[in-house]
Amino acid sequence: MNNPLLDFTDLPRFAEIKPEHVTPAIDYLLQAARARIAQVTQSDVSTDWEHLIEPLDDATEQLSRAWGAVGHMNAVVDTPELRAAYNENQPKLTEFWTELSQNPALYEKYKALHQSASFAALSPARQKIIDNALRDFRLGGAELPPEQKKRFAEIQERHAALSTKFAENVLDVTNDYALVVEDEAQLQGLPEDVIAAARETAIKDGKPGWKFTLHFPSYFPVLQFADHRELRQELYYANATRASELGPPQWDNTALMTELLQLRAEEAHLLGYKNFAELSLVPKMAPSPENVMTFLEDMAQRARAYGERDLAELREFAAQELSITHLEAWDVAYASEKLRERRYAFSEQEVKQYFPEPKVLEGLFRVIETLFSVRVKPDQAPTWHPDARFFRIEHPDGALIGQFYIDLYARNGKRGGAWMDDARGRRVAHGKTQTPVAYLTCNFSPPVATNGNARPAFFTHDEVITLFHEFGHGLHHMLTRIGDLGVAGINGVEWDAVELPSQFMENFCWEWDVLRHMTAHADTGAPLPRALYDKMIAAKNFQSGWQTLRQVAFSLFDMHLHVDFQPGGETSVADLARTTFDRINVFPSPPFSRTPHAFTHVFAGGYAAGYYSYKWAEVLSADAYSLFEETGVLNPETGQRFLQEILQVGGSRPALESFRAFRGRDPSIDALLRHQGMIETTS
Repeated sequence: MNNPLLDFTDLPRFAEIKPEHVTPAIDYLLQAARARIAQVTQSDVSTDWEHLIEPLDDATEQLSRAWGAVGHMNAVVDTPELRAAYNENQPKLTEFWTELSQNPALYEKYKALHQSASFAALSPARQKIIDNALRDFRLGGAELPPEQKKRFAEIQERHAALSTKFAENVLDVTNDYALVVEDEAQLQGLPEDVIAAARETAIKDGKPGWKFTLHFPSYFPVLQFADHRELRQELYYANATRASELGPPQWDNTALMTELLQLRAEEAHLLGYKNFAELSLVPKMAPSPENVMTFLEDMAQRARAYGERDLAELREFAAQELSITHLEAWDVAYASEKLRERRYAFSEQEVKQYFPEPKVLEGLFRVIETLFSVRVKPDQAPTWHPDARFFRIEHPDGALIGQFYIDLYARNGKRGGAWMDDARGRRVAHGKTQTPVAYLTCNFSPPVATNGNARPAFFTHDEVITLFHEFGHGLHHMLTRIGDLGVAGINGVEWDAVELPSQFMENFCWEWDVLRHMTAHADTGAPLPRALYDKMIAAKNFQSGWQTLRQVAFSLFDMHLHVDFQPGGETSVADLARTTFDRINVFPSPPFSRTPHAFTHVFAGGYAAGYYSYKWAEVLSADAYSLFEETGVLNPETGQRFLQEILQVGGSRPALESFRAFRGRDPSIDALLRHQGMIETTS
């Protein structure tokens, strides 16, 4: 019982958790959970909330919290020992959850509770938890005959193992790659801080010159700013072929993708669905795969003329001004940045000098405090890495609402991308209120000493938007007022609506009254000048048609993968990606591109047949934000309405009902088209 993973009195004891703690803790918690399930399914146990749901929540929540801490550390401080412990225990967790979802006695108990007189007396939130559970029993194979149940369980275990291996391959190949540049002339055009970071990385590695990696803060500035075309090409190729047959064979994800898709199709057929997309949409807002694909094709049609115009302008500019007569994929970001600088008289690097981390966080917290009548303060807790920090959100009277860890910088051993996850959810039980805790994880450039002087990290405007996005998820989790775990915060929210608060928060990154309070120049400390802000706004929809088509292409590729693609057939996953991307995008994919091989959202991140959710929720978020534009972007009254009707209710009611309660009507696409500088077109 000295195992830190078994201490649920407060926050995880990250500084003490070791790989050797994982197996004993998980084994103990699994045994305890199974004993509790056996207890509540006894025939003489009352079929009501207090005797069925609460005891189950007690047992499964402890298991989820312990495994959540292990999974989080595996994602942000990966080591061979921790990975081995994670992989050893993941099948046990998969087996347990599958076993739970197929437990016939438990299923009967839930059905009896749903049909009992006491069901009508439950709160709407608790009724929704039971409705969701009955749905999930069916989707978990509870109604399958014994042999099919066995096969269903095998599919779940194999799928979990393959997804983990997929993500590990992407992480390993990203960590392994290094390009050391010894000729300083090849660095021409790169910003000083990018060069300094590459030099610092090389020194740490005992290398001469400058070391570049496939971590985004190292890789992307090269594509965006490096004048040396061959350097751009080399890094682009390395990134575009990650985890594929064109790279180191031990990290090739080709076979994993095929098997994952085969398993998903088999699972769907076992449950009586035509394809995995149909199964995936059961708990989502969208009614059918056909509906989703129609939505995406319509979006593509609306954006196409704008995307074609974007490409024509870029090709003309590249040829006339940069002497690039044949624009290649590794030229696009570079030429786009040069065109932006020419057209709007500023560069992203110039803007970056105004976004030091302390001011950005201060500005983010100011928005939250103004809109939602809360206070954000530094707090203390053990963390997994010196980069990670801890904060608390309070009511004005000091009462605790929630807490969050924030881990902002890219590093080896840390999964790429940005995400929010929950350390624990809000729960009111046994006379106590458990406050929610969130993990907020990004991969931004770390602080770099310049000319021997320490200075804070500086973020690009895109990184600031990413931070606001993830914090929107965090607010959804932390500001909930629901006390029942199953629908508190983001729990129980339809997957294609869960991006509403996150994309909503992005809008504030374009508001003058927000930006002027969250900027300070690296050298002078002066806030963002109004003239530069006006240029940013003028450039806001630069290549928006192109970017919209890119997101639609990813979403349609994902849907086709799970609707009509035959894994293991004559057409490969890479072939499907190329044909889909080339049909939707205006710029063709290079023949060597293997984008799917590192597409962790779909193959390892829970977005299978769900990547469309970003565009779907963008309609909701833009329309929700339009009310702030009408009433004042930092209007506390509108903020309170958003808090009460969207954030606080969590998954306790359908997302469409929450949207209608906030906006007073059904969602409209008009606000999104306006925000992106596109009007409806016919063709």
